[in-house]
Amino acid sequence: MSKARYTRLADLMSKAIREGKLAPGSRLPTHRAFAEASGVALATATRVYKELESRGLVAGETGRGTFVRDPGLPMTLGVHQSAAEGVTDLVFNMPGDPADAAMLRAGLRRLAAAGDLEAMLRYQPHGGRMHERRIIAGHLFPRLGPIGADRLLVTSGSQHGLAAVCLGLFRPGDAIAADALTYPGFKSAAALRGLELVPVSSPQGIMDPDDLDRHCRQRTIRAVYLMPTVQSPLGAVIDEAARRRLLAVAERHSLLIIEDAAYAFLEPDPPPSLLALAPDRTVYIGGFSKNLATGLRLGYMVAPPAHTAPLLEVIRATTWNAPALVSALVTGWIEDGTLSQCEENRRRDGAERQSILKSVFADMPVLAHRNAGFAWLPLGKGVRAQPIVTELKEQAISVSGAEPFAATAAAPQALRLAFGGVPKAGLAGILQTVKAAVRNQNPPA
Repeated sequence: MSKARYTRLADLMSKAIREGKLAPGSRLPTHRAFAEASGVALATATRVYKELESRGLVAGETGRGTFVRDPGLPMTLGVHQSAAEGVTDLVFNMPGDPADAAMLRAGLRRLAAAGDLEAMLRYQPHGGRMHERRIIAGHLFPRLGPIGADRLLVTSGSQHGLAAVCLGLFRPGDAIAADALTYPGFKSAAALRGLELVPVSSPQGIMDPDDLDRHCRQRTIRAVYLMPTVQSPLGAVIDEAARRRLLAVAERHSLLIIEDAAYAFLEPDPPPSLLALAPDRTVYIGGFSKNLATGLRLGYMVAPPAHTAPLLEVIRATTWNAPALVSALVTGWIEDGTLSQCEENRRRDGAERQSILKSVFADMPVLAHRNAGFAWLPLGKGVRAQPIVTELKEQAISVSGAEPFAATAAAPQALRLAFGGVPKAGLAGILQTVKAAVRNQNPPA
């Protein structure tokens, strides 16, 4: 069977892009101009461009046209890892400290001397061992207030918690409201379940309650996903008044609230959590990768009683239980104060890195939390992110554009810089290289 006309044309365009005949960053003709030049209908030309976009070879930008992507840069940059030796990674936020290895050695020695070591070799309760759930609940008390341990479920990291919520509490096709720029991990989990993300206007990372209400009045939305305390990627913290306005919308439209607290520990004096303000409507998700170590995959969910049973079923079906060895390590560090000290170290380290960032980008608009190891750099009018990403890639620096974070069809032109794992001694020089690449695309007047 012969290929459809639009497919043949898309194949020819793909070949030209991959062979370099259409260079990355090139603007393609308008749909109408392409149709006339190719002798096809406008609808066929539109299908060609959509096919190229689905292959990751072009990107449409509202009001500007369609541009050729660099085929060497995956569309999922910022979501999927691409290990490469000798490359400075500013895509993944990987906080660390030289003392972390010593912390791990001490923790393992403590476990080796414990009397219940053999118990860690057995299957565990799906939601975690009850005494460890109580320890984690106690650690969260200053931020969340009293939490019944039966409402807290231990997961294999906060990403596992997000996936469990999507799989256990929603059906394919359900609509979930989210910030227009949101966490890629939740986008991945929602896509896995076949959920539709509804982008809500969120200036500088603060969701607009009126826009959320407008969407809810126009269609059925089941839940709203938020990172109210240190939002990723913008680092915003929603104040209490705005939180209460969002909760009023959630109450009015019977929305479940998914509160992601991955970076909440970075804010030393946060407003009340959504869970504390609306405990019967909120599923609270957190973990220990950002405040301890990214390789220690342990997290937790705090859910209303009506939702714990389906969430337990997802844990059973996906991992059976979180690794007992890791949960024992983490809860031991909670009890001896190590975790609290690590969180303080991360806040101090992030503040020092933000100081370096601001010294380099003093004349550019950067959005970030004062203690975070990541920042958002909006680009100037007419400046596109992809050529900058390509230029930096050639200099062995990996950065992300806005696409992985965008819940909208068209992503803004911006860079997300994650520098929590970069040695501080060389950070200023690396950021200067990034700034130079931005300047190359937007030379000063």
